[in-house]
Amino acid sequence: MRSLYSRVFLTTIIVVLASSLLGFLGANMYYHIKLKPYNDEKLIRVAEQLKQYLESHPDNPEEFLQESAALGYQLYWSDGRGNDRFYGRAFRVTDLPDNAIRSVLNGNRYHGVADFPDKPFVTGFFDNRLSNTVGVPVFLGSRPYGLFLRPDVLLQFGELRLFFALIGLFTVVISVLFFLLSTRYLVKPITGLSEATKLIAQGNYKLRLPVKRHDEIGRLARHFLTMSEELERVDQARQQFVSNVSHEIQSPLTSIQGFAKLLAEKGLPEEERRHYAAVIEEESRHLSQLSKQLLLLSSLEQGEEPVSVESFRLRDQIRQAVQVLQWQLDEKELLLKLSIPEPLLLKGDEVLLMQVWMNLLSNAVTYTPQGGSIEIVAEQGPSHTAVNVRNTGQGIEPEHWPYLFDRFYRADRSRDRSTGRTGLGLAIVKKIVRLHGGTVGVASSEAGTVFTVTLPNP
Repeated sequence: MRSLYSRVFLTTIIVVLASSLLGFLGANMYYHIKLKPYNDEKLIRVAEQLKQYLESHPDNPEEFLQESAALGYQLYWSDGRGNDRFYGRAFRVTDLPDNAIRSVLNGNRYHGVADFPDKPFVTGFFDNRLSNTVGVPVFLGSRPYGLFLRPDVLLQFGELRLFFALIGLFTVVISVLFFLLSTRYLVKPITGLSEATKLIAQGNYKLRLPVKRHDEIGRLARHFLTMSEELERVDQARQQFVSNVSHEIQSPLTSIQGFAKLLAEKGLPEEERRHYAAVIEEESRHLSQLSKQLLLLSSLEQGEEPVSVESFRLRDQIRQAVQVLQWQLDEKELLLKLSIPEPLLLKGDEVLLMQVWMNLLSNAVTYTPQGGSIEIVAEQGPSHTAVNVRNTGQGIEPEHWPYLFDRFYRADRSRDRSTGRTGLGLAIVKKIVRLHGGTVGVASSEAGTVFTVTLPNP
């Protein structure tokens, strides 16, 4: 397989050759249409001047014709009786028809240049044949002669032809060298990107690419680095996810195993037995909740969770979520404020969206201090509806905001499971909202935190 370097170079050479061929064909076409009649007329004028001199000085035409040929012309002199003479460089092909000679001897002009047949790969100006001439009658005394001429291209343009040939040769050679260098310049960063893909495949995300360039290669390199950083973050998140899952499963299993051994001891007081059994039950419930949320998140990511689209009242659904968590609100003496206009309809999967409000409200209850407040505000715009869940309490540092919706991410970096939370709630919220074509964001300050869910209107 040819490399990109050779492909670009060969493509450039083919383009140059093709453009040169098309340029030659275009120039030849221009010659046949425009220049050929003009050259014919110009040569006729030259032949008429020679004719006038010969007819005014009929004594010695030989010497004059030789001198004229020396000035850059090829001449053919004929009396129609076999006494033909050539002056100047010989014609490559002597193909002048006899009827053309008789026509000139009878007093007519011969326009062989203008009548030269159109040929795509042959320029008539350089075709050195006797038929490609002009002819005029010359009368020396009472005897008619035919004078045919064409320019001697080698004599008139010999040095120029060499000059232009050298220019063309040097242009091609220098162009090829520049093509080699420029192609290497173009291909080198792409080669670097190819090597970078190998490094990424090996798990090495520390790349050095030409990001300072301002062309397409520079933009590609910057996008490539962004992709590399995101892949590194995803890889780290995957490793962290495995570690978190292992910890979330191992901790309750260890507790269950330890308390099960204690329950197996003889003579254990009844009060301690009930306490140990309650701990085992709580840890088992945590494991069950963790497995359910992992399965839900996995099915959402793989598109296996069916989405039933229907319209429903947002206010009724929020009130239902509040009723489920009412005992927690009362226990922490939290003030709840609802500001949801009636009737405000949403369109989507009512079961999945209930999971969104439950997770956000439960999250707010957990992290709102005793005696604090929670406010749920819905605002319907022309195309989208925004639902804000705001709670008072200690805010979240901005550096944690982009990662709050990652699985098992905790802003405090602690693994305290005393709240009974699995760390998957916000990840599930984000996935459900995206399935409905919406977005979810977070903003926080010292006064509290607000999560904003934006969904398209029905």
